[in-house]
Amino acid sequence: MRADTEDRLAIRELVENWAVWRDAGNWERFATVWHPVDGWMTATWFQGPASEFIAASREGFERGVSILHFLGGHSADIAGDRAVAQTKMTINQRAVIDGVEADVVCTGRFYDFCARSDGAWKIVRRQPVYEKDRLDVVDPGARLELDPELLARFPAGYRHLAYAQTKAGFTVKTGLPGLTGAAVERLYEEGANWLAGSAAAFSR
Repeated sequence: MRADTEDRLAIRELVENWAVWRDAGNWERFATVWHPVDGWMTATWFQGPASEFIAASREGFERGVSILHFLGGHSADIAGDRAVAQTKMTINQRAVIDGVEADVVCTGRFYDFCARSDGAWKIVRRQPVYEKDRLDVVDPGARLELDPELLARFPAGYRHLAYAQTKAGFTVKTGLPGLTGAAVERLYEEGANWLAGSAAAFSR
């Protein structure tokens, strides 16, 4: 058995708890997955401290915003009390776009900078990597025409997700990491630096 098996299981459990507790609206337990000092979340619609992300997620949940997460394969690189975890995921959001109900599914990875805090693994920084997405109307008989200019504003990896979120009133960040490109290469470099002992998960 590998010497770090317990750590790997704990990190995987941490990632799974994030998805289950966030989507269930279990905010007290959701708060426990984050590093108590440095927790930071980046998403298409939010970039900021974990405490503010929890508050924004709760507010959206109570308004009926439907964003769900499903997890797949997982890998972790561990160096002492630090780790970088990558977990295949899908983000599912249901939204009404120009009066038409639609589902957006975005496939990618959660790229997590983790650290051991008081003996337990916590997420210091979460940066999703957006690989591809699609949009489908819920009613097969409905017709939805997308604005090509608005759609083209966003990277291919989360183009439809950003479109739906923009229509819902969110301000969506451009330039987030995709499957390839400078943004994801910079993320990988930051991950390597984190494992090597850098002072912070990234410079913000």
